[in-house]
Amino acid sequence: MKLKTMLTGALAAVAAAPAFAQEVAQDLPVIGAPENGGIGFQPAATELARDIHWLDGMITVIITAIVILVTALLAFCIVRYNRKTNPNPGTFTHNSPLEIAWTVGPILVLVFIGAFSLPVLFKQQEIPEGDIYIKATGYQWYWNHEYIDEGFAFDSYMIGSPATGGDNSYSEEVEQQLLDAGYEPEHFRLATDTAVVVPVNKTVVIQVTGGDVIHSWTIPAFGVKQDAVPGRLAELWFQPEQEGVYFGQCSELCGIAHAYMPITVKVVSEEEYEAWKANMVEEYASAPAADAPIQVASAE
Repeated sequence: MKLKTMLTGALAAVAAAPAFAQEVAQDLPVIGAPENGGIGFQPAATELARDIHWLDGMITVIITAIVILVTALLAFCIVRYNRKTNPNPGTFTHNSPLEIAWTVGPILVLVFIGAFSLPVLFKQQEIPEGDIYIKATGYQWYWNHEYIDEGFAFDSYMIGSPATGGDNSYSEEVEQQLLDAGYEPEHFRLATDTAVVVPVNKTVVIQVTGGDVIHSWTIPAFGVKQDAVPGRLAELWFQPEQEGVYFGQCSELCGIAHAYMPITVKVVSEEEYEAWKANMVEEYASAPAADAPIQVASAE
């Protein structure tokens, strides 16, 4: 069993090695990345993300107004009805207008929020006709991306993972791999050896599933997140509006190396995409299917 595991890892590393040579231009700006100390959203790169940001801002205003109102009412009651200023407590048991108000008021607030949030949700879930279809399959702990209409697929490993010659920790070798792939040292644990590449202003449909346990395919700057459930095929879509590099992460706890399962998407011009696609077809189109079993020697 030990020999089988070692051989499988070696084959994965060999398969991942050519990926660095297949990348597109390395001068793309990094747009969708987390920042140290950041508390806001990443810049919105799709209409879906802008809708989410606007909805979040609107709900924040409503929540803030409710908090201020409730706090003011509490302060008023403390000042007006404390024992010193109101020594004789009231004898009434209810106040119908007040009870109607605090029942109808929240209902109206929820209806108002729903009137804006449901269209945002429907826009995410109503999958349009795509220009590009990609099947993303989550495994412990990497992603396989299959360009369905183009007939090729590849695995995406975190740079610095065992499949790329590391041990999930930072080292000079890992730093050099990052630099060679066009990233900076701070992109460790964000960058993958082979990125998903899509053209700008095109509709991309991602079909998401899991190959072993539940994973989740997420790119915050695109405003998309979809659980990858084994045995089920879900879909998400986005239309990136700006060329650049965008990072995501498996967002469903999937095992001991969950933290080392990033996603990298590069948005490029249509010309660069066609050139990249031609290289990938030449490199990977004749390779075995991603989920075909690998025959390795057995220790028995």
